[in-house]
Amino acid sequence: MPTSPRFSPRRLLALATDSLPARAYLGLVALGVVVLFLAPDSPYAMAPALLTAPLSFLPVVLPFGAGTAEGGAAGVTAAVLYGCWLLLCALVNAAAFGALARRPERAPSVRPERRTLLAAAVDNWPARAYVAVVAAALATFLYAVLLSPDPGFAGIWPILAAAPLSFLALAVSAPAEYSLPWLGTLVFTAGVVLAGLVNAVLIGRLAHRVGNPPSRG
Repeated sequence: MPTSPRFSPRRLLALATDSLPARAYLGLVALGVVVLFLAPDSPYAMAPALLTAPLSFLPVVLPFGAGTAEGGAAGVTAAVLYGCWLLLCALVNAAAFGALARRPERAPSVRPERRTLLAAAVDNWPARAYVAVVAAALATFLYAVLLSPDPGFAGIWPILAAAPLSFLALAVSAPAEYSLPWLGTLVFTAGVVLAGLVNAVLIGRLAHRVGNPPSRG
């Protein structure tokens, strides 16, 4: 009889450090942090936030964060809290890469393995909750673009929700937007869907690995 998975911080930390993809990702984030301190005014200073997306963008919708205080003790506290949040986001993302890198205990055929990989996007509550967030952000964008007289900056929500690959979708859709706006919207929507699916699979694989201990035999 299946039981509900239990979260294990120790297993999360192990997944974030015991595989080459996870360690390479953490090294890349560390390099981004070095660039942030060496060139805080350059466009590359956004590297730590982009590399730890989408969780790193969650404080954007909150009334506090690193950019809400001008200085003093409050500013230092906000910066320290934001730094700790980025570290936690990096560990979670690294654990997701580690969970994806681990091979299943059994050796299924290629076709069932693909179904299992995609099923991770919808067969657990963390992934389903994330898919709901992306769907709501994308629905808000489509309503603003297709039905609202002033779409404004509605595209920012699906970009943040499906980051970091959603930025690639934005870059790909930009040329089409200038010639055929409807084509740009279509390309952007498809790109966000694919970016959200990739993130949901990673979240689902992580939820399975963290919630279920690996079998030993």
